[in-house]
Amino acid sequence: MKCLSAPRAAAILAAVLLWAGGWAGLPAPARAASGPAATDAAPAQVAAQAGGRLDETPRLAILSAFAPELDLLRARLRDPRVHAVQGVEFTTGRLEGKPVVLALSGISMVNAAMNTQLLFDRFRVTHLVFSGIAGGVNPDLRIGDVSVPERWGQYLEVVMMRETAPGHYRAPASKGAFEFAPYGMMQPRAVRVRPAGGAGIQEKFWFDADPRMLAVARGIQSVPLRACDRDDRCLDERPRLVVGGNGVSGQAFVDNADFRRYAFRTFQASVLDMESAACAQVAWRAGVPFIAFRSLSDLAGGGPGENEMDAFLHIAADNAAQVLLAFLRAWPD
Repeated sequence: MKCLSAPRAAAILAAVLLWAGGWAGLPAPARAASGPAATDAAPAQVAAQAGGRLDETPRLAILSAFAPELDLLRARLRDPRVHAVQGVEFTTGRLEGKPVVLALSGISMVNAAMNTQLLFDRFRVTHLVFSGIAGGVNPDLRIGDVSVPERWGQYLEVVMMRETAPGHYRAPASKGAFEFAPYGMMQPRAVRVRPAGGAGIQEKFWFDADPRMLAVARGIQSVPLRACDRDDRCLDERPRLVVGGNGVSGQAFVDNADFRRYAFRTFQASVLDMESAACAQVAWRAGVPFIAFRSLSDLAGGGPGENEMDAFLHIAADNAAQVLLAFLRAWPD
């Protein structure tokens, strides 16, 4: 058997260790965050250690569901430093002079809840903000507008009721009374949750945005919201910032005019999305103040033609991010 040189042996050992780490499910080396950085230096990359916090600086956390929603914020981030945890990238730095950590929650409720908790476990989060797009439900809102709801609920936490006669449905008596009208066989209900103090299980539908954060949002003036995209496709009217009302979330992309009318009538919802209520529930349990900025990319099936999301995604994503930047400028140090 031929003897290996010391450098060759070291290289083989390193390869074996790398293979073993991947087989065990350890995080791969971090890649740079997408989008241009607002600094000449590439983001520093930090490999996550098993367990424990990666950073002890108190930070405002910012989540978006997928990359286009976070691009503008990543481009403005100063002193970026990337941490990889379980395949998720968290980028620390400063936005508008404030210490922040940015990440993608992933699309839909389970991803959002899972990665919000991972964020809380690994960073010292003082406040949580979501920035992204949504489907418009309130007929007074238009594409490009930014909605900042006062509270969030899960409209697809439901009982699928038994059909007792054609078009008539009944829920089991054991499920108790319900606050909201059903949609066909779907009967919305509260979520069963246990508060952090462990004082018994509660039934809770609404999870409130933080009053102090809402007050700062209400004080924002003159945000430069986009009305045209990069191809000069323009909206009919200048977008607005609207603070207040309700938001609802669920694991469905909604493109149905009748359900849109039901969501507005039943929940008095301004917007619906696929993540915010999940993040709000995790933040409630952790005692972390929460708010979400959601810009309308489409009308959830209420428009006259095809769903508008593909046409106005970037306008909406940038408008939500612009309001968030204005919020950070107004947020006290």
